[in-house]
Amino acid sequence: MLKNLVAQRVNPDVPSALSGLFVNDPDPHAISFAAGSPNERLFPVKEMQRAFNTAIEQQGAHLFQYQSMQGNLNLREKLVARIQKWGHVTTTADNVLVTVGGQQAIELVAKALLDPGDEMVVEVPTYVGALAAFDLYQPTYYSVDLQADGLDLDELEDTLKRHPGIKLLYTVPDYHNPTGITMSVAKRQALVTLANRYDFIILEDSPYRDLGYANLPLPAIKSFDTQDRVIFVSSLSKILMPALRTGWLVADGPILDAILKVRLASDLEANGVIHAAIANYMEENDLDQHVNVLKDHYRQQCTAMVAALENDFPEEVSFTRPKGGFFDWVTLPEELDAAALLSQQVIPQAHINYVPGTNFYPGRDVHNSLRLCFSGLSPAEISAGMGRLGEQVKAAVREVRPVL
Repeated sequence: MLKNLVAQRVNPDVPSALSGLFVNDPDPHAISFAAGSPNERLFPVKEMQRAFNTAIEQQGAHLFQYQSMQGNLNLREKLVARIQKWGHVTTTADNVLVTVGGQQAIELVAKALLDPGDEMVVEVPTYVGALAAFDLYQPTYYSVDLQADGLDLDELEDTLKRHPGIKLLYTVPDYHNPTGITMSVAKRQALVTLANRYDFIILEDSPYRDLGYANLPLPAIKSFDTQDRVIFVSSLSKILMPALRTGWLVADGPILDAILKVRLASDLEANGVIHAAIANYMEENDLDQHVNVLKDHYRQQCTAMVAALENDFPEEVSFTRPKGGFFDWVTLPEELDAAALLSQQVIPQAHINYVPGTNFYPGRDVHNSLRLCFSGLSPAEISAGMGRLGEQVKAAVREVRPVL
């Protein structure tokens, strides 16, 4: 059989962590809280169109020539200024790599650092796309729980003591996907201290850091880096447009060299046309002003979701209260399986979709949680959909925990 010739890392008998996350429901009244998509009604389409036209007018045919593997220099310089202003990270354009979305940045780091069996830590739950990237390189995972202010550092240090070979830790510190939790500044500093002490690398994945509803972005973990151990990754997908497929990372020294080497092997040329257009957009428009518009909208949507969770869901259910980003995390009673509930009751009876929480654990061994995304829906749609979902959750809870 031909599948026997496929590399073990893409074992066709083991599906990607990203497979089947978003179930299509053709019902005209269906509402989906599944995909973590920005609100396309807020995309700056006209401004971006002008930016593309300007790039072509300024550079002509040369714009379409091979140029820079690291990405447009003007764009990299603007990203350096942005992460210095909002993340307190001092770096240079030479330390920035522009990637095909944040997802490619994660995959490049995995390819550069992980051999089969290498030990790494992920917070749980964690971003499912990162698991899909890491899985291909066959690491040994160790899970560390999240607390209200980020990683449980006591549990992390116990894990590091028991497994001194751990080489990589992955975290989403800002308005976490999937929980919405944000890591405190104190824990960011302490995490770097642990990395120095126990000799591991931190992969800081921060695509939502600009989207705090009330607070300014916290200093990046990278800002506390004293030994070039932190790789910072972000994306323009959440604050501009996903189809631009523009992410970026900041790294230093041998780690950056390794990432650039694997990038050369997989993608000789960055997308110069798109990068030049984004640089022009940032030159001619106030990106922070645009982000403020996004934050105002997402704040209203999050408020609608939290209100619905408070009013429409049973007291046996707990949930997070995000202060930014796109997501809320819901924990059901342990007797309930969120995936079974979705397929057997919620979709066929209420035409509501969400992502079962089991997808966000490397062992796929936790079943009573789910992720809700509110970013693409109006407050009215959120209230209506959550009311229908709440009815199904109440019925399921009463079934396993009847009121006597």
